[in-house]
Amino acid sequence: MAGFVLIHGSWHGGWCFDPVAEILRARGHAVLAPTLPGMGGTAEELAAVTLAGWADFALEHCRRLRAETGGPVVLAGHSRGGLVVSTAAERDPQAMDALVYICAMMLPDGLSRAEFKKLEGPNPAFDAIISPVHGGVGTVVDPAAAGAVFAQVSPPDLVAAVLPRLIAEPHGPRSEKLALTPERWGSLPRTYVECTQDRTIPIDSQRKMQQFSPGARVVTLDADHSPYLSRPVELADALEASLPA
Repeated sequence: MAGFVLIHGSWHGGWCFDPVAEILRARGHAVLAPTLPGMGGTAEELAAVTLAGWADFALEHCRRLRAETGGPVVLAGHSRGGLVVSTAAERDPQAMDALVYICAMMLPDGLSRAEFKKLEGPNPAFDAIISPVHGGVGTVVDPAAAGAVFAQVSPPDLVAAVLPRLIAEPHGPRSEKLALTPERWGSLPRTYVECTQDRTIPIDSQRKMQQFSPGARVVTLDADHSPYLSRPVELADALEASLPA
């Protein structure tokens, strides 16, 4: 039995992984998909969120699975969750055995999400659905328009169920520069699951990150930005395949 800790992306919660978690559990694995602290919170709660705090939260879940299963642990992140995965791996690479980035922010040392945004090409459809909240300490998305950006090839019934659950995202972690070293973060095997129909982090941006942080095994899915909805079996396969031999 292996353990999988799945870290969601912006505006979402751990519930977004339910279809994939069900598949992995049916295959005999243990899965934890928590919702990160501060999500959807008050202005004070959003402002208090840091990447380090989120990373420690993820590490708690990795250590819990390690203790419960005695087997290998994979830490995976979707979208913005990649920042959490990288930070957690740098803080304690012994807590997990492999990393998976699901159309996620796999940024190099010294770069922040906000800085990478400036290196990407324009994405007006994505930018148009985002609005500041609580004086700018957080952001929200327009649920009426988010489906066409987040999940345009996913089953419509699943998308309709997800959109009302989107919540406020803290803005602070986007501006934090990653601090990564080859000896810690770089010591772990990495898989990058690229999604060719992604309208949120387009495939060109995903491949730019792969160039910035070479060495990951790449899995290509014909999926939108929500592969846990559009390609759950294939995503579960990719997660399983990331396990150390």
